Amino acid sequence: MDEGKMDENEWGYHGEGNKSLVVAHAQRCVVLRFLKFHPNRSKASEEIFQHLQNIVDFSKNVMKEFFGENYVHSGEVVQLPLDFVKQLCLKIQAKRPESRCDKDLDTLSGYAMCLPNLTRLQTYHFVEHRPILCVEIKPKCGFIPFSSDVTHEMKHKVCRYCMHQHLKVATGKWKQISKYCPLDLYSGNKQRMHFALKSLLQEAQNNLKIFKNGELIYGGKEARDCVADWSELAHHLKPFFFPSNGLASGPHCTRAVIQELVHVLTQVLLSGTDKNRPSVWRAMPTTQGPQACEASPFSRQLRFQGKNTPEHSGLPKGCLLYKTLQVQMLDMLDIEGLYPLYSRVERYLQEFPEQRKTLQIDGPYNEAFYQKLLDHSTEDDGTLAYALTKVQQYRVAMTAKDCSIMITLSPCLQDERPGQRPIVPSSKSRLAFSVSVLDLDLKPYESIPHQYTLDGKIVSYYSKTVCAKDAATATPPRFKGNEDCTLLLHKV
Repeated sequence: MDEGKMDENEWGYHGEGNKSLVVAHAQRCVVLRFLKFHPNRSKASEEIFQHLQNIVDFSKNVMKEFFGENYVHSGEVVQLPLDFVKQLCLKIQAKRPESRCDKDLDTLSGYAMCLPNLTRLQTYHFVEHRPILCVEIKPKCGFIPFSSDVTHEMKHKVCRYCMHQHLKVATGKWKQISKYCPLDLYSGNKQRMHFALKSLLQEAQNNLKIFKNGELIYGGKEARDCVADWSELAHHLKPFFFPSNGLASGPHCTRAVIQELVHVLTQVLLSGTDKNRPSVWRAMPTTQGPQACEASPFSRQLRFQGKNTPEHSGLPKGCLLYKTLQVQMLDMLDIEGLYPLYSRVERYLQEFPEQRKTLQIDGPYNEAFYQKLLDHSTEDDGTLAYALTKVQQYRVAMTAKDCSIMITLSPCLQDERPGQRPIVPSSKSRLAFSVSVLDLDLKPYESIPHQYTLDGKIVSYYSKTVCAKDAATATPPRFKGNEDCTLLLHKV
């Protein structure tokens, strides 16, 4: 990319989060990611460059080591003409969701990150005319806390995601509770995985999005042109799964197409494209906690029928879900066990603020930072070093709990050979695919107190409402001492 010859008309709005905004190139498979700030907040150009470089370094030196070369795309920091950035900002303003416009795109520093467009197949450098389907899944935390520091017994039975759903609905963030439970997706059991993916399709919230040829067609709470229902989604999906027009239309076609999508996604999620890479770190044991969440509708329905939850098949070690779960499990103490250690580090920093850089709170995220994350000990020796290691591990684990998995699919041509591209079969076609992980910015050190407070709110609300309701329905009513009781006798 020639930063000196930039034309804003070649770029279009792609999406944005709380801290950054992304634009995509019309012809090349690249995006630019800009930081966002409140209008009254200004940062020096050097500060913005260092912030972006830290993101690249963390991705390259830490997350690529955990996830593997094939899954992580670190990108690079680029400097752009200020006139181009200002014109681009004006061009895309009308496309931005109103709820995101409280922050402005950084037009003063000229710095941005250049990254591959993960809604496209990663084997291509230029946009192809063949149809491309991309499914973005934010799987969230895939295990139940196993730490002895957990004081709420409910946290050993119900996963964080399922508990949080009730608080989110109560506060108006979502209209209804999703049936999705992360433990079903991470189980490796195809029956449970199918249920989890269908649940995401039914109630996507911000955990699932589908792109067609780079354009968002399904999911995303702020998507204005998002399709309304499964029948229209099936219309978009038919060319990928039924190219020979095996099915025409109607509810049966819709169900068949959705089922085919779920089947293909499950196969891709269980596949590994980094199999030859030797493991460079000792994996966490995945059987420390319960293998199923008591609040999962799938598990509840089986219990209601008097059946056991299907076996926890386990994930293949080469697949991205397995790697994601392993990084998540760097949170060995839960926020309850971690918070006192955070307080220990915080007291030290208040006394010696100049040590913040030495302790690598804000970087540099280099080999030394990565090596410290590999310490799996959980015996507190009272030192600052132990507390700092656990704090940094928690931050990395939280990053993995909030990352997204991008699955890109494209129909193979009839005379096309697999070659270097991984292929997944569907019932009537073959699909080339690529799998990537994104949203790998290290979670801020300063967010730990918020996480501690939020955890308390989630558990408290769930205990007071859902658990109390379950207890009331499970306990048969009893007569009080002063109530009349009539005994009825019937002839036999």
